[in-house]
Parts: sequence; structure tokens; C-alpha cells
Amino acid sequence: MKILIVTEYYWPHIGGVEIVFKNLAEGLIKRGHEVKVVTAQVPDTKAQENLNGVEIHRVKVPKFAARYFFTLLSFQKIWTQARDVDLIHTTLYNAALPAWFVAKFRRKKAVLSVHEVYGKRWTERFKISYVWATFHRILERVILMLKFPAYVCVSQATMDDFEPYKPYKSITKVIHNGIDNELFNPQKYDVKKEREKLNLKDFTYLFYGRPGISKGLEYLLRAVPEIHQNIPQSQGLFIVSKDPKKGYKQAQKIIRKLKIEDKIKLIKPVPYHELPRYLKAVDCVVIPSLAEGFGFTAAESCAMETPVVVSETASLPEVASGKVVFVPPKDSKAIAQGVIKIHKKEFQKIPKKNFSWDKNVEEHLKIYKELCPQNH
Repeated sequence: MKILIVTEYYWPHIGGVEIVFKNLAEGLIKRGHEVKVVTAQVPDTKAQENLNGVEIHRVKVPKFAARYFFTLLSFQKIWTQARDVDLIHTTLYNAALPAWFVAKFRRKKAVLSVHEVYGKRWTERFKISYVWATFHRILERVILMLKFPAYVCVSQATMDDFEPYKPYKSITKVIHNGIDNELFNPQKYDVKKEREKLNLKDFTYLFYGRPGISKGLEYLLRAVPEIHQNIPQSQGLFIVSKDPKKGYKQAQKIIRKLKIEDKIKLIKPVPYHELPRYLKAVDCVVIPSLAEGFGFTAAESCAMETPVVVSETASLPEVASGKVVFVPPKDSKAIAQGVIKIHKKEFQKIPKKNFSWDKNVEEHLKIYKELCPQNH
């Protein structure tokens, strides 16, 4: 089968969607299928290359509002690359419209991956301007009104949010994302040695990821003074991307305002293969998200058997397992108390949950074969 994946960003750009499509594309290649990707070109990447068997075609976009320019500038590339494929697979948000248009007029079957549906949360939960939030809410609704032959939701929570938009005759299915269980294997790492390597001597809580509007980083930062007051020998380790710049600058501003520079350590993102070392070395991971379609940080941290303080919202209760303290979103005091509970070893224990990329790929293939029975 020949599949074209259309997504705003693809590896080596780092993000949850990028990880999903990289593993899906390479999993399909291993099973003998052909996969092409149309995506935005990011710095230090080629306009066209073959990466682990995946044929990648990148669209040149301006740095400013790159996602939105991808919507406008990708039509021709998608149209050309879709000529000889059996199926197009795309994703919310900015890649969906051009992919749907090409699929419709090329008469190709298409699948839409739905990672999250924010709905009212655009205007009610996120700290962005009302105009910008309303724009995104309208954009989301317009895209979800387009009829795709098949939809994949990455969690049951996302499926529940998607339910009001679900077309009657389309295939709809929950397919959980996977994680690299070989990489995130707690048995491969010695806690004492990893703590020595990272020079961690005190109780350490970790945040890692992008400072996006849905990640809740500011609420954890505002919890730092109370955490330190109750656990004087504690340190926050924050592995934070500088993208988006607005979120990163806001985090720096909060750190200066609260005068917590000596209570936390802010470092740049580490290579993905080194991440398990950090997860195993720290005492707990904090996931203060306001919304998550799947929640890779929760799945990866729990796979490493590290205690987590996690927002009780969206898909996170569906993903979290092991030693867990749930807290309400947007509640700095509750986050602080959650970390304190982990320090006191007061947590609930949830049976371990496993998420497999092999299962993810196989479930996608079932949908592809149902849409294109003559091509497999």
C-alpha cells in the first residue's frame, strides 16, 4: 500500500505529533508499505530526503506563522505527491484543509488523526487573547466539519470531545499512541548512578516539554515557593524548549518575579535518547497540563516507574499509572501539595499501563485496509 502523510511538522522537529507520525511511518515501512511525507521545512533539514525508508518532501515556509503558511503553501506539493498513492493520512490542525482538498479532488481515501479537540477550552481555559482564541475555535470547528472517510482519536477522552462532530458514516476509532518501551525501560538504569551523573543531591521534581498554552508551566512555577517552604532541600529541574518563544519568555518573567532562580534549574532540551536517564534519576515528574490529547510525558514517566503529579483532566487519568497524585488543572497550591505528597510517599497506586507502537501501527493498518481493500 502507498500512503501519503501530511503534517505541519515531522521529525527532526520535536513534538508529540511528530513522534506519532515518525513511528507510524517507519512501522509501515517495516511492514513492506511505501510512505511519503509532506511537511514544513525547518532549519537544518533538506527540501527532500529519505529518512529510515520514509520519503520526505518539505515545503519552504516563513519562520513567522509557519504552521499557517504551511496550510497555504503546501497544496501544490501535496497534489503532486498524492498522484500515485492509495491513501492520505493527515492531522489537526493546519495540515487538514489542504490534505482534505487534495484527497477530495484526487479521489483518494483520507484519514484524519484527532489529537485533541479544545472547543470551549480555547476561550475558557487558555491564557491567550479572546480574538486569537476565538479564531482557533472557529478554525477547529471548520476543520471538524469537513467529512473524512475515517478518523483516529488518540485517546478515549479525545473521542468524547470529538463525539459532537463525528460523521455518521465515517470510520471512527480510538488508537492510543505508543512509546518506545525499549528506550523507556526502567530496568536499564541505576537510580544512584544516574543521580550522580546529573549531580542530583536533593529531592528533585522535573518538568519537561514545550512552554505551550496547554502545558500549564506557569502554574508549576508559581508552586515553587510553597514546595521549597515545605521541602527546603528540594530543587526543580525544568527541561524546557525555547519554542514557542512567548511561553518561554513568560516563564522567565515568572521566575524573576518570584525570585526562584536559586530554587530551580532551567536547562535546554536534551537528546530524546537521554530523556529516560532524567526520568529515572528524579524523585517525581510534574505534568500540570491544562489539556492533553494523549500525554506523552505522563506515559513516558510512568513507564519509567517514576512517581507523577498530574492534572486530572482530559486524557491524563487514562494514561497515568504507577505512583500517582492527581491535582486540578490551573491550581498552583494543589500542585505544590501534590509534590509534597510525593515527598511524603503519599500517593495512589494504579496498575501499570502499556502503550505499544506495534499495536498502534497494526490498528492503523486495519483502517487503511478497510478503506482500500483492493490495495493490500
